[in-house]
Amino acid sequence: MAKNGRIKAIQTALESGKTSCTELTRQYLDAIRKNESLNAYISITDETAIETAGIVDAKLARGEKLSALEGVPFSLKDNISTTGLETSCASEMLNGYKPSYDAFVWDIFKSANAPLLGKANMDEFAMGSTCETSRTGGAKNPYNTEYVPGGSSGGSASAVAANIAAYSIGSDTGGSVRQPASFCGLVGLKPTYGAVSRRGLIAYASSLDQIGVLAQSTADCAEVFRKIAVHDALDMTSTPFPAYEGGNAIKIGVAEEFFTGASADVYSALQNTIRVMEQITGNTVEIVKFPLLKYALPVYYIIACAEASSNLGRYDGIRYGRPAEAYEDIDDAISRVRSAGFGTEVQRRILLGAYVLSSGFFDAYYVKARELKQIMTYKLVNETLAGVDFLITPTAPATALKFGAKMSPVEMYLTDICTVTVNLTGLPAVSVPCGFDRNGMPIGAQIIGKRYSDFRLFELASKFEQATDSEFLTPLNGVNGMGVSL
Repeated sequence: MAKNGRIKAIQTALESGKTSCTELTRQYLDAIRKNESLNAYISITDETAIETAGIVDAKLARGEKLSALEGVPFSLKDNISTTGLETSCASEMLNGYKPSYDAFVWDIFKSANAPLLGKANMDEFAMGSTCETSRTGGAKNPYNTEYVPGGSSGGSASAVAANIAAYSIGSDTGGSVRQPASFCGLVGLKPTYGAVSRRGLIAYASSLDQIGVLAQSTADCAEVFRKIAVHDALDMTSTPFPAYEGGNAIKIGVAEEFFTGASADVYSALQNTIRVMEQITGNTVEIVKFPLLKYALPVYYIIACAEASSNLGRYDGIRYGRPAEAYEDIDDAISRVRSAGFGTEVQRRILLGAYVLSSGFFDAYYVKARELKQIMTYKLVNETLAGVDFLITPTAPATALKFGAKMSPVEMYLTDICTVTVNLTGLPAVSVPCGFDRNGMPIGAQIIGKRYSDFRLFELASKFEQATDSEFLTPLNGVNGMGVSL
């Protein structure tokens, strides 16, 4: 299943008459409810899914072939706008909010007749690394429900790993697709910035946000990305994706800075990954340097929080959010709305962002962070990656932690050390499963490429899957074996 992709297997079953799309979709919806303990979904969209499945069945009855992704049930992260369907960003601030327009990517999936199973759980406003800041409580890791699935796209990862969604669309601002993919044994793509339209994605940090894909295999991830990498004239950051004509010999680099702080299990799995990569490419991995990595986290959090402070300014109880019932003046009203509507982590990041943008600190922090971002981009692209095609790094320095573990903000932010540089520089990266720790929890390897090398990333990841006989791709069937299997 993993080698050829779950999407292909589903469409083959539909076209052969082995099952109908309505029957399959109902199986997924039933499996979601049987696995409610995972808390992978914030809302389930039964009517939307069954209506779409009926359209697919009518097409099959006419003897027509299915187009890409048609009839394959999936989930959307709850920060992607869906007309008439709740999009809460897992926050009390938007509890019950139903957008009046569709996100660009949701338009694509609707046109493709892909049944939407529901909106996946997430960290509130995509701010977190465990999925535990959600207003509905965190999603859980199907490998072991005592552990977190990662964040912020934790519900998406939980659903796909448990086979209660064939694939899921998430967002990645600093690792929010790749880190959950690593924790849940999935393939997770953060595309080149601009390759996928952000229109309709509720913003966290606009210069860093990118819509990404979580899937059970490279084949699935590539097929979904191929469908959504479409230029959107209404998104000023969207760029036409150049035609891919195939790659030449592959050279891989390893920057030792990314391995600092990696656990023993992660380090060992990555060393094995590097050896396999050398066999695949026929080239010895080259040791390269990226000394600016030590600045990545402070630069990222200054920029991300500053942009979050600006983007979330609209949630004042007047434009968005429930208005305060009693207040003394407008400032008091806004303060009451935000105190009640935002969780602790969101408040922390808004306050930090407001601080670095305030008079007297703007030049000292924000301007310097923007300058360092430009320098990091230049150094990574023109020096670190100059003589190689890809970098191999851990996706995260450690594996999933236990659900309910109390991390300080600093400890939580440190889990992003290997992923944030990709968002700062706009480069693509994919996380692929590469092993398991001593507790049986998945480990991910991150492959970083140059701009618009997304499909070359898939080629290398696919070769890695083949070379390891897909032994690290082990999709589960729900908590109690009740996920959908074909």
